[in-house]
Amino acid sequence: MKINLGSKNVAKVEALKDTIKSYSMFNGAELAAMEVDSGVSAHPTSIEETMRGATNRARNSFRECTYSVGIESGLMAVPFTKTGWMETCACAIYDGKNIYFGLSSAFEYPPQITKMILEGIEASEAFRKADITDHVKLGNTEGGIIGLLTKGNVSRKEYTKQAINNALIQLENPELYK
Repeated sequence: MKINLGSKNVAKVEALKDTIKSYSMFNGAELAAMEVDSGVSAHPTSIEETMRGATNRARNSFRECTYSVGIESGLMAVPFTKTGWMETCACAIYDGKNIYFGLSSAFEYPPQITKMILEGIEASEAFRKADITDHVKLGNTEGGIIGLLTKGNVSRKEYTKQAINNALIQLENPELYK
């Protein structure tokens, strides 16, 4: 069995590697990571755009494989929060016919960061401009931005695994989702 991932982002690759190791249905699976076009902005600013990005990554990486996976993080509007927005991670798993979706938990960026993202600045760059970090591609690290904000208590890898595991629910229980 071959599984393609529509990204070479280290945190996404490691999250998928860890996840497939814990599922017997993926025993012996080979993982290939490839850069594909998400078809969305560098930092999606709606749940629709985030889901579309994950879907596009999954579809665009479906090449000579059993499953392809698209992972995309982005903002979504959430009422009652300080900024009105929260960041979530979407996973789309594609089998050539059906797409299975999962989301991670969500968290709120500091207001100044959210404002910059909504103005079109990618999150890592926004954190640099706000002098919170000097890391060029914080989202490509295992800890990621969520790791920075939680002081290491939640990593980007773990946050991404939540979305992958949640997408696998329907794939593992097809009889419940007819």
